[in-house]
Amino acid sequence: MFAGKVKKPNFSKLRLDFKGIYYIPRIIRSSKLGDAAILKEIIKILKQEKIRTISSLTFNPELTLKKGRYTKTKPNREDEADIKKASITLSRLGKYNFSQGVVVRNRKVVAIEGKGGTEKMLRKCKSKKFKNKGVLVKFPKKKQDLRVDLPTVGLKTLTQCKSAGLKGIVLKSKRNVFLERKKCINFANKNKMFITVK
Repeated sequence: MFAGKVKKPNFSKLRLDFKGIYYIPRIIRSSKLGDAAILKEIIKILKQEKIRTISSLTFNPELTLKKGRYTKTKPNREDEADIKKASITLSRLGKYNFSQGVVVRNRKVVAIEGKGGTEKMLRKCKSKKFKNKGVLVKFPKKKQDLRVDLPTVGLKTLTQCKSAGLKGIVLKSKRNVFLERKKCINFANKNKMFITVK
């Protein structure tokens, strides 16, 4: 199953068999273009080996969330304005096909997710001035391969949002992998954060 960030190894230290030696140049080339390119190349290689790639949600639909609110805390009017701003920003970024996450606070875009991923983006958002304010909106990119590259959110993400002083997280219905559901919801409730699915 594919979930979360692609961790790139030190290719020179890998001990490969003949097939690995044959395919590794393609993976190294794709690694220079980002995680999505690596995953696309791996799918092509698997297809060549007559292995079909199927979305994990075919077998594990419980890994996603349906529309609704999953926490006691709900977004107020200011939060909804931040959510709207983030959603519009992501939609506009869609044509560039590089970002699946945006942080908005006080209707201002604070950070946009790049190649460094969600963790790096959230580190940029830390603020002593704001506490429990702002939102992370995480939707798939327009041309994202949803078989292997669904945006993944878990307890680590919620903890990072809390450290960044954010109040909530917004996901796309049936378009995010949501790990450790019970722990995430408990954590959000304890810290007066919201988890909303659009």
